[in-house]
Amino acid sequence: MPHRTAALLLLLALSLTGCTSIFYKAMSTLGKEKRDILVSRVKDAKKDQEETKEKLKTTMENFQAITGFQGGSLEKSYKRLNSSYEDAAGQASKLHDKIQSIDQVSQDLFKEWQGEINGMKNAKLKAQSATLLRNAKTRQAAYMRAMHKTEDKIDPVLSAFHDQVLFLKHNLNARAIGSLKDTTANIQTNVADLIQSIDDSSAEADNLINTLSQSDNPK
Repeated sequence: MPHRTAALLLLLALSLTGCTSIFYKAMSTLGKEKRDILVSRVKDAKKDQEETKEKLKTTMENFQAITGFQGGSLEKSYKRLNSSYEDAAGQASKLHDKIQSIDQVSQDLFKEWQGEINGMKNAKLKAQSATLLRNAKTRQAAYMRAMHKTEDKIDPVLSAFHDQVLFLKHNLNARAIGSLKDTTANIQTNVADLIQSIDDSSAEADNLINTLSQSDNPK
């Protein structure tokens, strides 16, 4: 295994196992400070959100297809729905973990940033740095609110799909499918609301990235 690949895998393992101080030190040797890590994770979370959105859309399409079943193999239709639901649930779990990691590195960054401000002697520069920190905290708070709002909307949608999928697993017949038609519109509305929330939180991600990128603070 190439040394660079091995090093990256080690850093990933450290970040996932909670050895944050070791992880930060290792990343620093590669020229990556906490702010760089935060920006990278926010960008990754944006990608995860888009993946989650697309998988939820696919699940909704497959659910609509099976509730409007007009012939063919019910078993195949069910398997497509179940597979897309499992993909969406897995992606949502991945996004949840990423949100937690973003909050962690944010708090670590702000703590370090404040400590550095406390050690500054030049009053003018100290005040400017304090303003940059406040702006970053404000943007981060708005971003986290948007992400948590998205998560709050993901859970009931996945729960609804979970129940429908299990019901179909137990009752894979035309009568059972017909009984689910009334739930399609409600789930579709919730999915549309969730997709809008994902788009809103993606916009907040851009705001946070821009704020951090404009800051002159080296961290």
